[in-house]
Amino acid sequence: MINKLLIANRGEIAVRIIRACREMGIKTVAVYSQADADSLHTQLADESICIGKAAATDSYLNMERILSATIASGADAIHPGFGFLSENSKFVGLCEKCNITFVGPSSDIIAKMGNKSEARNTMKKAGIPIIEGTDEPLFEAHLAKKFADDIGYPVMIKAALGGGGKGMRVVYNAEDFIANFNSAQQETIKGFGDNSMYIEKYIEHPRHVEFQILADNYGNVIHLGERDCSVQRRHQKMIEESPSDAIDEKLRKKMGETAIKAAKAVGYTNAGTVEFLLDKNNNFYFIEINTRIQVEHGVTELVTGLDLIKEQIKIASGEKLNYTQSDIKLRGHAMEVRINAENPERNFAPCPGTIKTLHIPGGNGVRIDTAVYTGYSIPPYYDSMILKVMAYDTDREQVINKLKSVLGEIIIEGIDTNLDFQYDILNNKNFAGGKITTDFIKDNYGY
Repeated sequence: MINKLLIANRGEIAVRIIRACREMGIKTVAVYSQADADSLHTQLADESICIGKAAATDSYLNMERILSATIASGADAIHPGFGFLSENSKFVGLCEKCNITFVGPSSDIIAKMGNKSEARNTMKKAGIPIIEGTDEPLFEAHLAKKFADDIGYPVMIKAALGGGGKGMRVVYNAEDFIANFNSAQQETIKGFGDNSMYIEKYIEHPRHVEFQILADNYGNVIHLGERDCSVQRRHQKMIEESPSDAIDEKLRKKMGETAIKAAKAVGYTNAGTVEFLLDKNNNFYFIEINTRIQVEHGVTELVTGLDLIKEQIKIASGEKLNYTQSDIKLRGHAMEVRINAENPERNFAPCPGTIKTLHIPGGNGVRIDTAVYTGYSIPPYYDSMILKVMAYDTDREQVINKLKSVLGEIIIEGIDTNLDFQYDILNNKNFAGGKITTDFIKDNYGY
């Protein structure tokens, strides 16, 4: 078993990992930037090490400093959380060379799944349903346009090495293609240092459904059911739930088996997420495998009773899965709402600042993951998410009612948040009726 774990992250996910380690008797090391000196994760960990200035490139993305902190502290493992270096194959490769256990898949798997073109081709060979698109990356707008013209519009332009909605554009006609390709490519170069793009047919009004998988180092792979992440703004998830009301047991079984097949096709290990688009006729198509813990992992924990962080650590320590597929049962319903420090009335502009008053409610079936507190100053350098508000109950209707009650009680003073906007979504009749697709926000609110 891992003895001391360094968390190469910040915020609520760092706090979440520290708490799991405490329960497992594992010592923890927090790393932090100068801007995060007063952050909760630095106070909760057994040790804390400053790794640089506020900018992520000088701290949380600085591989050498994180590895140096790991070695200096005597930690024998690194948990990357999500974001930052969590899907960076070069960083994982350096961990492997330094004999540091990385809590996640190998560098080879991350590299293979991080390149979306290669991932598509791998899944195609394995018989996994994929959306029609390019088999090789494209670099020039006029060649990409020719392919788009051939398969017909609308199409999706995507960054081959992208993620989080960056480098993505939907194009509905040939006249708009070149400008959208160029802007997406520039965004990709800025965000990922890469200019390779690919094109795929755009499925209109789909559901975004992902399957959580666990895979040990001995060939055992199981899925933990699905999460519906269809409520998104500009490809950024806002509300996630499990199970999906768009899926019955027969389809769940088929999609789950496909997710396991996809994981086995690449020799996947540790926790991961196989993402699909589901069309109006219940046809589903592979999007990608996220090779890390997801922001929304908590809803899966609520309906399965499993602790995914602990499972990650056990697998990384060389343990076999203690569960077979028949052991996994989805009970009740869970939903997560992301609360961000942002102003919806100003095009969701980030709103850093000091939290003057904070009240977070509790109660039966309520879970709130956060790293903020009264008096905490939110720095302007990182992601704006400050709370993950989750609720669990017997069915979807009860969960929505519970979440509305919780959001109505939360008090956050001193900064702007999207709290009221999320509350409005929960009260939306279309949302309550399950009439949601990835276009829900755009169709109902114009964003």
